[in-house]
Amino acid sequence: MAQEAKARWGRLYTPHGVVDTPVFMPVGTQATVKGLASEELGALGAQILLCNTYHLYLRPGSEIVAQAGGLHRFMHWSGAILTDSGGFQVLSLAPLRRLSDEGVIFRSHLDGSSHLFTPEKVVEIQEQLRPDIAMVLDECPPYPASREAIEHAVRRTSAWAHRSRRAWRREEVSFFAIVQGGVYPDLRERSARELVQLDFPGYAIGGLSVGEPKELTYAMLDYTLPLLPVTKPRYLMGVGTPEDILEGVARGVDMFDCVLPTRLGRHATAFTQRGRINLRRAAYLRDFGPLEEGCSCYTCRHYTRAYLHHLFRAGEMLGPRLVTLHNLHFLFRLTERIREAIASGTFHRWYRSLRR
Repeated sequence: MAQEAKARWGRLYTPHGVVDTPVFMPVGTQATVKGLASEELGALGAQILLCNTYHLYLRPGSEIVAQAGGLHRFMHWSGAILTDSGGFQVLSLAPLRRLSDEGVIFRSHLDGSSHLFTPEKVVEIQEQLRPDIAMVLDECPPYPASREAIEHAVRRTSAWAHRSRRAWRREEVSFFAIVQGGVYPDLRERSARELVQLDFPGYAIGGLSVGEPKELTYAMLDYTLPLLPVTKPRYLMGVGTPEDILEGVARGVDMFDCVLPTRLGRHATAFTQRGRINLRRAAYLRDFGPLEEGCSCYTCRHYTRAYLHHLFRAGEMLGPRLVTLHNLHFLFRLTERIREAIASGTFHRWYRSLRR
């Protein structure tokens, strides 16, 4: 649609509607964005949600979701859905899994039962869930990790991508491959080149924002993004703070996801133009202004900081809901403004002004 330097405004055409990018995807791990109904997400302006294959496979089970008519019908969401493959759980559930070239054996965090996730099995599960976009199984190594460990992850990720490509049957589900390589530029290049040869509909950058310094994250983005096809979407996995969205867009990223805005909302922390604020602080006991002056979200139009402070101090569930609504609205308006700035050729001037 429009481009200013590396920043891109584009469109994804999915079976459940058009998604304007750059886009932030709220995380609905268990087929729900915690505390919010699908209608509320739609009213906020959500275009696409992220759900998790590993968790939905364990509960309620991909067969049950399939019997319900797929994820969209099961969770009453009419927009687009992207499902993660369970690859991040290779990192986050390291004590509960065993890796081999065949796949990953997870010991369920629910009941201790063992489950083998192969690339083919992950494709099968996601085709039962029937999202619009699905991620192939990859190995996401931790930071720091040895070069040898990262080389193993790159080799395994490429091999699994080949197997996933062969197993893919449903054309209405678009599978994306995931570039690994840690903080080693040559391994990032190797991973990208091997995956691009497979001609997936889109590509993700994985293995970043896993504990490395920000300057390394941005350096790896600077190096990796030019290796990916310009005509296909680029997704930076697990990243979604306001500052990281701006930095990613400036480098050519199209898609973002992160649990942070909803997690912060549940713990009384709100995004504002001046930074984060913690509503548990006594300073808000008699603050009868909105969370942020000029914000048009439901929370800011109807409730005060003093009331939100009271809800959290009293342990009322409405507090987390209201701040979650605000935080998601904040990121949706941020990405909307980014798209407008790219279209008008003013993004980089605005971006540089925010970095001062």
